[in-house]
Amino acid sequence: MPLLPPPAPPATEIVVTGRGLAAVEGDAAYDVAVIDRARLTNTASNRLEDVLRDVAGFQQYRRSDASSAHPTSQGATLRGLGGNASSRALVVLDGVPQIDPFGGWVTFTALNPSRLGEVRVTRGGGSGVFGPGALAGTIELSSALPDQLAPIEAAAAGGSRGAVDSNASIAGRLGTGFATLSAAFQRGDGFTPVIARQRGPVDQPAGYLQGSVAARAAVPVGAAELQANMLLFRDQRNRGLDGTDNNTTGADASVRLVGRGAWGVEALGYLQLRKFDSGFASANATRTVVTRSVDQFNVPATGLGGRVELRPPLGRGIELRFGGDGRRTDGETQEYYSFAAGQPTRTRRAGGQTATAGLFADLTLPVTSTLVLTGGGRIDRWWITQGHLFERAIATGAPFTTARYADRHGWEPTGRGGIAWKPAAALRLRGAAYTGWRLPTLNELYRPYRVGLDAIAANAALSPERVRGVDGGIDWTPLPNVRLSVTGFHNELRDAIGNITIARGPGTFPGNTVVGAGGTYFQRGNLGAIRSNGAEFDGSVTDGRWRLSASYAFTDAHVRGEGLSAALDGRRPAQTPRHALSATIGREEASGLAAAATVRYVSRQSEDDQNSRYESAATTLDLVGAIPLGRRLFLTARVQNVTNELVEATVGADGTIERATPRTFLFGLRFRS
Repeated sequence: MPLLPPPAPPATEIVVTGRGLAAVEGDAAYDVAVIDRARLTNTASNRLEDVLRDVAGFQQYRRSDASSAHPTSQGATLRGLGGNASSRALVVLDGVPQIDPFGGWVTFTALNPSRLGEVRVTRGGGSGVFGPGALAGTIELSSALPDQLAPIEAAAAGGSRGAVDSNASIAGRLGTGFATLSAAFQRGDGFTPVIARQRGPVDQPAGYLQGSVAARAAVPVGAAELQANMLLFRDQRNRGLDGTDNNTTGADASVRLVGRGAWGVEALGYLQLRKFDSGFASANATRTVVTRSVDQFNVPATGLGGRVELRPPLGRGIELRFGGDGRRTDGETQEYYSFAAGQPTRTRRAGGQTATAGLFADLTLPVTSTLVLTGGGRIDRWWITQGHLFERAIATGAPFTTARYADRHGWEPTGRGGIAWKPAAALRLRGAAYTGWRLPTLNELYRPYRVGLDAIAANAALSPERVRGVDGGIDWTPLPNVRLSVTGFHNELRDAIGNITIARGPGTFPGNTVVGAGGTYFQRGNLGAIRSNGAEFDGSVTDGRWRLSASYAFTDAHVRGEGLSAALDGRRPAQTPRHALSATIGREEASGLAAAATVRYVSRQSEDDQNSRYESAATTLDLVGAIPLGRRLFLTARVQNVTNELVEATVGADGTIERATPRTFLFGLRFRS
């Protein structure tokens, strides 16, 4: 009787994690701050841009959050490299860049904290493996995983000025994989941006209506896992005057294949679709009459890209990452402008296409058990093509401007390296040097615009921005529950793109641009450089159910002007505070009883490049709390800006002050199965 063949060995089970490839040991050489899910889901505002302020040095062009800020002002930056509404930090969600394809800002309303599991903020440029654009640092967002989500979660709250804030999610197994579905909705009647003593009959509350739906699935495919993400969102805001409504609609899709075998493999492809429209208007000196200036009625934009990373098995703790990435963006603004008697007299179309393609490599080398070296570089090819600006009279069709700009291209080599040394178990010393670059956005290159009385001209000849910097720091953990960190840094941002003052109004300037008395005519341009020196301090202490965390950044930044920007030499970059502090103390019981308080301070900052107008320093206090009503149901309370501090967001050329969020109460329920 023939013997039966031996049974086949059991197939290796693929554990689906939903994550990308793991971080490498060489990251210890860089200044990295981590925001965990507990903090992401317990803030007074429930807005990601507010949570990111836990990392001192993070800033946007304005102090407002997405309930009242204009979307185009919500670029992200770090280390005093601001002064521009476009992002100088690279923001990625599960590896996908979140920078708007046309304007370079971030649509934070699409990134609800309730669906995130972790945020890693790396201060300092030269992201290397994530693509170009990381001048000031990299902000890595990771979606929440099934072990971080309950099968069913839901929260709803309401409060001040008709505010409603709600989100819900379901998570479950999909064979040996998983799937999640989540939705978020926020609305409010809003507050009036202009401060009380300056308001007139035309001023009104700035309402908002924002929502998003996201779906995510991860399943095993052979020896790897396939992850698919989908996001749909809609964001409607008003800026406090008739004719200033703005709307953003977006749809994102991405697919990522992750293999964790002998060779680590990560392959990503994504598509981003955007549609934006916005109205702009100004009020007269007595704020009794509103004059429309621009109706940006349609701004379609597309982002398309991909990335491949490989990690060969080298052994001995050596970690090599290499691969390539590419991204193409295209978009065009279509708008009416030059209004007379409430009607537009001219139309404008401006836009083009940009693309980048790069190769990268990054090596981590453990020299000893206490000493790690890391280094890497990338080479990028860039293209700026199809640039155009067409302006016509609506009544006759006669052209005012017919400009087709020459295509441009170039190469950008960048690199970074670092060292991490642990002379003692509780002490780590680190140092890093880096270079990075950013391509101008289509908005910066081709679109002129207005803010109040001021007019800003585009500049199709803008060069890429380039940064070089060094930092060094100490991480000390004297006890397992105590962590202290201090970092000093020096950055030099060459060819920084900013608004350069050309002349004061009244007058008529290039492009037949009329600027009235009290206004200023600016042009986007490459400043000589921004030099930023400073220090960052971070610390956390946990004691049972108590947790204290704090972050402080001191930034001494100045412009080194030349050419058109010579008059800016020695001045501080616009919208760059010298001091920023954030501290949170909280307690959470096993029963779900919880409370936390967050104090934030930001010093005064200049509104404009000439440092002629300043926004005052501000200190705010936020409170959050939860009381269990059972094992699964909780009563929640959130208060923003408890003391109703005036947080100045803008100071106009005419002295008009707009504010960020005043005191806001939200009370609600949270369910977790």
